Parts: sequence; C-alpha cells; structure tokens
Amino acid sequence: MRRVARYAFIVLFFIAGSAAVASAYSKQPTYPIDSKVVTTVDQTVLPVPVPSTSPKLLPTEISKYSQYGYGLWQAGQGIALQKRLDIMSPGYSGAEARHEAKLLRFFTISDIHVSDKETPAQAIFYGAKGGVSSAYSGVMLYTTHVLDAAVQTINAIHRKNPIDFGLSLGDTCNSTQYNELRWYIDVLDGKAIDPSSGAHVGTRTVDYQKPYQAAGLDKGIPWYQVLGNHDHFWLGFMPPDDYIRQALVGENIVNLGNLFVDPRGLESRGFYMGSIDGSTTYGDVIGVGPEKAFVIPPKVLAADPDRRSLSKKEWIGEFFKTSSRPLGHGFDQDSVERDFGCYSFEPKSKIPVKVIVLDDTQRNDDPNDNPRSLGYGHTSLDQERYDWLVRELAKGQAEGKLMIIAAHIPIGVESGDSMMAWNSNAPMSEAQLIAKLHEFPNLIAWVAGHRHCNMVTAFKSPDADRPELGFWQIETASLRDFPQQFRTFEIIRNSDNTVSILAIDVDTAVRAGTPAARSRSYAVAAQQIFDNPAPYLPTGSYNAELVVQLSPEMQTRIQGYGTPLHK
Repeated sequence: MRRVARYAFIVLFFIAGSAAVASAYSKQPTYPIDSKVVTTVDQTVLPVPVPSTSPKLLPTEISKYSQYGYGLWQAGQGIALQKRLDIMSPGYSGAEARHEAKLLRFFTISDIHVSDKETPAQAIFYGAKGGVSSAYSGVMLYTTHVLDAAVQTINAIHRKNPIDFGLSLGDTCNSTQYNELRWYIDVLDGKAIDPSSGAHVGTRTVDYQKPYQAAGLDKGIPWYQVLGNHDHFWLGFMPPDDYIRQALVGENIVNLGNLFVDPRGLESRGFYMGSIDGSTTYGDVIGVGPEKAFVIPPKVLAADPDRRSLSKKEWIGEFFKTSSRPLGHGFDQDSVERDFGCYSFEPKSKIPVKVIVLDDTQRNDDPNDNPRSLGYGHTSLDQERYDWLVRELAKGQAEGKLMIIAAHIPIGVESGDSMMAWNSNAPMSEAQLIAKLHEFPNLIAWVAGHRHCNMVTAFKSPDADRPELGFWQIETASLRDFPQQFRTFEIIRNSDNTVSILAIDVDTAVRAGTPAARSRSYAVAAQQIFDNPAPYLPTGSYNAELVVQLSPEMQTRIQGYGTPLHK
C-alpha cells in the first residue's frame, strides 16, 4: 500500500507541476498554430508603419516596442504568381500552354539560426545598439519556436496537397554548438524541447525558456540537409579557435576586437560581446561593452558542456541520430569519414528528376589574411567539390534527368567586395562555374538561402539558339529574420513540353499569444529598427511561375510523366 500511495503522490506531484513542463511531454504540440493556413498567394504579413511621432528605439529596448508602435502587422493582400519567361526564346509566349502534370512538390526552409541565447560566445556587441541585426535582435529568443510553427504549417499544407520531400538549405544553427544542432533536429523529429542552457533559469516563468513539445515533421515527408557557413564556422564568420572553443563551454563572456577590420581576427581583444539573461521577460542583454567599462570580467550564469563546438564531421554525424527520415538526411557514412558535405538523390523513383546537394561554403583552412575579405561567408568550391559537381551533372544529363542544385549560398548575385561574394581564393572563378553550368541543358534550377531574402534570378543561355541551356536561381528567405518564410515548389510538365517551376512563399501560421507570434512581432520591429535592405518590401514576398525550355531529347523523354492535373 505504501508503494501504491507513493506512486500516487508522484503522479499528483507531476500533475500539479508547471503546465508548460507537463505539456512538453504530451502527444500534442504545446503551441499549436492557427487553424487558418494559407500561402502568400492568398494573404501576406504586412507591417504597420511606426508612427512618425515615435522615438527611434534601440534594438534592446524590447519592452518599449508595443508602446511606440514597433512590431505591429496586419493581414495584407495576396501576391499572384508572376509568370517569368526570361530564359525562354524571345518569341515564346506560352499563351496556349497549360499545366498537364505534377512531377514533384517540395519545400525549402533556410537560415533558421537556432540560437543558444545564453551562450558566452556571441557577437551581441555588434547589434545591441544597431549595426548588424544578425548579431542581435529579439528574434534570437524564439528560434526553436518559429521552427516548430513552420513545421506545423508544412504539415497542414501537406495534408491539403501532399509534399514529396523537404530541403533545409543551411544555417540551421547560429554557431556550431551541439545543443543548437540537437534542438534543430529534435524539433523536426517531434521531441520534447528544453530551449534553455547553462543555469536553465526562467523555465517556469519566461515563455521562451519553458520546455515544450514540438509537433515534428509529418513522417510521410523525408527531409534533406544542406551545410551552411554558420553550421561549421563560429557565428558563420570564422573557424573557431581554441579561445572560442574554451569560451563556449565556460562562463566567461568572450572578449574580442573589431573583427571587421582587425587583421588579428579572433586573437583581437577590447570588447565584451555580451549574452542574454534568460530569467528576464525580454531577454536582457548582459556583459556587453568596452573592456575598460568592466572592473570584473563579465560571466554568464553558468557553464554548459552541451555548448561545445562541433567540427563539420561531427555536425554531419548528428544527422544519423534522428527519428525522422531518411537516416542521415542525405548524408551517408562516407560523408562523415571524408568530411564531405555533398551528395545527390532522386526524390521519386518513377520521376526523372535528380537533386544535387552542394556544399558551396568555404573550407576551414581557406586563407584569410586580408580583413577586407570580411570572414568566411563567401561562396566557394575547391577542386574536389567542383569536380564532384561536374561528374554529378554529367551523369544526370546522360541518364536523361532534370536536375536541381541545392546549395546554401547563391551565385552570381553579389559583387566582389561583398562578404557573400565569390571567394577570391577558390581555384576557379564564379564566371567559370556559371559557364560550366550552362553546358548542361537538363539543369533547371539552383535553390539557395544565405542572404535572408526571397529572390529569383534568371541565368540566360549564352547561346540564343539553345535556350534550354538557361536555368533559374530561387532564393528562400530566413526563418529568423523578417519575413520569416519558407517556400513551396511544384515542378509542372506543360502541354507544350516546357516545364514550369511554381515557387510560392509561405508565412508560418502563428497563433496569437504563442512564442512564435511574439517572434514575428520582434522580426517586424527589427526590420523597422535596422532597416535591412531587402527586395519586395513591405511584405518581402515574391511568388513566380518560372518557365523552363527543355531540350528536344528531354521533351520526348518527359512525355507521360507525372500526376495528371486534368481528368
């Protein structure tokens, strides 16, 4: 009897405990999304302008956002798909063509930047008073919650119109940390999430700290992973050195100089980079400022070994510790052993489409002796990856398959002095790569993230008589920053044997009062404060039907494939 009574006491104790903790281990998601799930074709998120009488707030003044009209938004009109014929023959109108059959349907999600806000090794200093929003904004409090809401939105879309697979286009983590990567994978797997670290303060009182149950991606949707620069560089900026690695698992807030101009890089000193106090409602910034302003070096509340920095090989290895499919999420054991982030797959065995996943981030051992190169966010291919890409393209071409390249960083859209431009130390130029891509008529698209915006770029054929040598590049915005969107894609076979790529932006269907809804408000406010340059404002959305010319050989081969759209 005493054993039964003791068991009953334990049960009652847990029932009477925190509702957030209890719900974190239930079968249903703790934070369900809104019942209305639409794409930006139907409705957009439209920021409400800040009143002209409001003061200019600092990014850290989150408690004042609502008082002065920051972060407000309303439902805006939908945006129709713009039909783009840029890479078609000049005389082509497509007026008589109709959509015949669906070949593939998939989603892309990018630049989630799952963040351990309480880590001692951040760069908050560069964004706390303005400057760089990627270094600090209020959205870093809720990164796992936004991912969970996006996953639920994808699931709802899948129930209406099945999705064949998903592509996560890199920068899953903010800074190579083990706990950040595990939160990311566990959200997609539908695990219980404890989004705090170190002292685990605020877990009963602060919404962004409370444990919760993630929904998990529908088990019917396989998802594949792309490597981003933030996934193997410290804050996406530098290969972590011993100082950073030790700081991550310690208590002392990192002390660094101006990394953008100081040639000493991570060896420079002078400013404490700051952290977040997770016990506070608005994530108060602590330990940030000039070294001379502190009598005692600042610390975070507690160290945490789960903040350890992962090597690229270790990062890839974590994708085998998952309950969603496929095991490895595209990577195989050879990827781990070779430290190689490239692979290819065919989403549907009966559809002639091949996806080539390309690691186009810089190598950790790339030289960086020029501070004007602005870190390691450049597009780059070494000879091994370039040769591998060409072999995969040649094989897909020979086998008569349409091809999509999925990479983290886009090509051909940044100038030479940009920190996202082509790496000048790569063995070949960006122009050489693009010229090589134009040799494969079955390449229809390059999909990417990295720049945190939605953008479509036409790469026209260099031969006017062979328009099939052109291809499209489609960028997907970030889940971290405004407009916090992902994309859906449909590859459609048309009646005139062309192919259309339907690229549609989707806002997460956040429910009012949830952490993800608060994050949207903070994302809008951050855009209003930092005024980040972005296309297609005020919504940041762009939907398009991108028409592709097929080679004569592929026109013949593609006939009869796909799910008919008309009976």
